[in-house]
Amino acid sequence: MAEVVAKTAEEGALAQAFVQFAIESGVLRFGQFKTKAGRMSPYFFNAGLFDDGAKLARLAAFYADRLIASGLEFDMIFGPAYKGIPLGATVAAELARRGRNVPFAYNRKEAKDHGEGGTLVGAPLKGRVLIVDDVMSAGTAVRESIAAIRNAGATPYAVAIALDRQEKATENGVDVDHSAVQYVRQQLGMKVVAIATLDDLLQYLSGRADDALSAHRQGVLDYRARYGAG
Repeated sequence: MAEVVAKTAEEGALAQAFVQFAIESGVLRFGQFKTKAGRMSPYFFNAGLFDDGAKLARLAAFYADRLIASGLEFDMIFGPAYKGIPLGATVAAELARRGRNVPFAYNRKEAKDHGEGGTLVGAPLKGRVLIVDDVMSAGTAVRESIAAIRNAGATPYAVAIALDRQEKATENGVDVDHSAVQYVRQQLGMKVVAIATLDDLLQYLSGRADDALSAHRQGVLDYRARYGAG
């Protein structure tokens, strides 16, 4: 069953501002895009296009606002390779700017065989660890992060993402009834916070009846009806 959590007015306003920012930055686009699951999606979110200092700084501020509003009590931040590395670093820097300084670590895809060696870089993993990433589709990066955190003796506590696509995950090429976010929440028992969701995107498009963006709303609604979960 889908998990429905009502947003506060402040969270709703933050989500709408983030959707607008992502569209204006060219990070959230509309058209026809093939997803990792092989679906043709009417929209695409590519966090790699937050590609200059100003965009990254504003993105980190959105994460920080969402995390502070969530009330999550975590001890450090972990950024999974690759996109999670700059995200985790900039979020840690923004939180420190606001007076909440927490350690930060990330992983390499391949183990280093010289110097300090291993796959982990940065602060030692300990306590309650917050994983910061862009989106969660299959949940592969999060599961790999969870394994690394547990192997280090720390606790994978929560995940922060920019956009929750709220769509069915796939297992062995077959659609399942839950999303990756729901799996992490319900099966792994971890908290997940997202700056915005697909529902927030639809709300944004619904409020723009007089411009070109409104033409994409029906396609997104149809996609939600076919693949939605959560």
